[in-house]
Amino acid sequence: MKRTKPDRLIITSPYEEPKQHWHYDRETRSFELKDGRRKAGYTIASEASRSFDDPGIFKELSLVNRIRPRVKTWREAGYPGVTGITKRLLDHWNDSDQRELRLFFCQIEAIETLIWLAEAPTAEQVGIEAPSDGGPFRRFCSKMATGSGKTIVMAMLIAWQALNKATYPQDTRFSKHIFVVAPGLTVKSRLQVLIPSQPGNYYEQFNIVPSGLLDKLRQARVVIRNWQALNWESDERLARKKGVDKRGAKSDEAYAREALGELSTARNLLVINDEAHHAWRVPAESKVKGVKKEDIEEATKWVGGLDRIHQARGILACFDFTATPFVPSGKKS
Repeated sequence: MKRTKPDRLIITSPYEEPKQHWHYDRETRSFELKDGRRKAGYTIASEASRSFDDPGIFKELSLVNRIRPRVKTWREAGYPGVTGITKRLLDHWNDSDQRELRLFFCQIEAIETLIWLAEAPTAEQVGIEAPSDGGPFRRFCSKMATGSGKTIVMAMLIAWQALNKATYPQDTRFSKHIFVVAPGLTVKSRLQVLIPSQPGNYYEQFNIVPSGLLDKLRQARVVIRNWQALNWESDERLARKKGVDKRGAKSDEAYAREALGELSTARNLLVINDEAHHAWRVPAESKVKGVKKEDIEEATKWVGGLDRIHQARGILACFDFTATPFVPSGKKS
């Protein structure tokens, strides 16, 4: 039965895959409760619309909707192809009897998907290709709603990568050198819970890692920097500045040493961008309609800084976390 508005908002458990969803019909502007999970996607404003109640146009994320059933099949088969450490972590995360605070389904599925992309048998990934943003290193984005627990998934990601690298040091799929970039000082402070040696860290607080693996996890080197730490200047821009210092721009090597701090000598880094909608790759013409100059500059410094670090040290993979993975104009980044 169609309704002008939902009669209830909570229709499924946060600990299970959704079994129902509210379907919105933009033509009749009505809601209908339907079986099954809602397709992944997003809504954009209708073309030339100026109405405050514009119903919008739904854009499906087809790649996500093709990956979801494969991850589900892989999960139900017992995660074939993963390492022993990965299997131990997945079993631990799914064991509700072992934890006071259960993990949400969206958190489990988010980390499962990242693991599937790295460890699932090649035959299971045929036809799946994560598109590039045009840069020199791989980026994967976890689109998670505000309040759904992105920081916990970051902790799960770090545990998965670092514990595997500590256990299988020759496996090039993993790294224990983690570089986390935050969009501001407040977020940077909040992300300190990702450092395994930090009091109140999430690995212990949310039982992310079995107690027997906590010592091994401390082999991880986690550095958290504000995006301004990635600031850099080109020779051209420096030449326009007035001053006595004419040494020119730093080399990629010098820049990486300064930006990475305690990870200055590390190679094959794992990068995590929090609130990664600030870190979009600017088009070559450096003009994006409707975007402020300061937003373009922030994105350029953030992503350009990572490019320079990649040149000097190598970025194994970059994992972006955000609720809105778009250029500020509303276009896909």
